[in-house]
Amino acid sequence: METELKHINFSYQTDSGKEYHIPLSYQLFGRELFSAPIILVNHAFTGNSDVTGEKGWWKKLIGKSKVINTNQYTILCFNIPGNGYDNFFIEDHEDFTVSDVANIFLKGLEFLNIKTLHAIIGGSLGGGIGWEMLTKNPHLTEIFIPIACDYKTHDWLHAQCLVQKFLLNQDDEPLQKARMHAMLCYRTPESLNGRFQNNYNKEKQRLESEDWLIYHGKALNERFSLQSYHLMNHLLMNINAEESQLEKIESYIHLIAVDTDLFFPASEIRMCFEKLKKDKANVFYHEITSVHGHDAFLMEYEQLNTIIKNIL
Repeated sequence: METELKHINFSYQTDSGKEYHIPLSYQLFGRELFSAPIILVNHAFTGNSDVTGEKGWWKKLIGKSKVINTNQYTILCFNIPGNGYDNFFIEDHEDFTVSDVANIFLKGLEFLNIKTLHAIIGGSLGGGIGWEMLTKNPHLTEIFIPIACDYKTHDWLHAQCLVQKFLLNQDDEPLQKARMHAMLCYRTPESLNGRFQNNYNKEKQRLESEDWLIYHGKALNERFSLQSYHLMNHLLMNINAEESQLEKIESYIHLIAVDTDLFFPASEIRMCFEKLKKDKANVFYHEITSVHGHDAFLMEYEQLNTIIKNIL
């Protein structure tokens, strides 16, 4: 069942030493808290706590009789403070790193009196937050499923975020421009070329691919704030889970990569798998095959459903 937005209020000192009042918002779905195993879902860049139900961004995965079954589990999802979904914004986004978001989520679990989780699932930035949470609390969950992400921001991703930062600092339509560039990183040449095939829209006097990019830029601008986009981009630039702590994570780790991902390349995630495998027996690697690149974790539901069903 869908629930309303709930809040936990506390003060928090960032790793950089700044004091903040955090109104951490969250939603619960499925079984009542403490009546069933709890799955924490960490949302991605422009996502939020609304993971299932009519407007749920992962409703093909989470719901009644779905692979993450709300009849069987309690689903918890926090909003990254400053994502704007709860009308809370952060003025100085550079005060925060992914480590801070992980600390805030851990504090949220503490307030809710949740000591252990059945699973943590996160795509992209959400998975990066999961890595940070588990290097801080290695026995928090039985299962960890990071999808299309890694435990740190590699050079290529950092470079793309840097371009985003330049675009966001412009005066003229900064969010639209940043989103248009981001869409090219979330997809692949094959995906775009195959879909649009140089088709020209005579009415609008532009390529259909150009029209698609403009649409995505405008659509995000209508539902997301520039302030929040700055913060999320900054977080994506700063995923940096303590490497020496990775082997201490006790949970089963199921890494899911996308073979054509330009943001978090499958080769990097495989390297992470090989590294962890030396010290851990309970680590596994899965790969989604898709022409669509990074966004495949929001598109290739059949493959993702099959992989997660086998894990859970």
